[in-house]
Amino acid sequence: MAMTVEMITVDCTDPDVLAAWWAEAAGGEVSAFAPGEFVVVIRESGPRLGFQKVPDVTPGKNRVHVDFTAGDVEAEVTRLVGLGASERGRHSFGADFSWVVLADPEGNEFCVAGA
Repeated sequence: MAMTVEMITVDCTDPDVLAAWWAEAAGGEVSAFAPGEFVVVIRESGPRLGFQKVPDVTPGKNRVHVDFTAGDVEAEVTRLVGLGASERGRHSFGADFSWVVLADPEGNEFCVAGA
């Protein structure tokens, strides 16, 4: 029996605000299962994105993060930064694979690479 990735859940301080940001950034509709406590972004394809309120955000680097692809990485990075993301770094493996590390408004890192 194979497992299916249903949802990626992020700990945060304000799930309503962060879910709205991710709905705009990644596309999808916000569904507040428990407003102010647990909010989900439902997308047409791929796993749902969950946001749950925690009293203290985990310090340090994310142990898990979401990777996205885009046809035009620079345009997508510009769009996301315009929405409030911050660019954290650029990396590559040789000349054929590169990605940009960004962080959402609460500091959760994610990456954008070429499609």
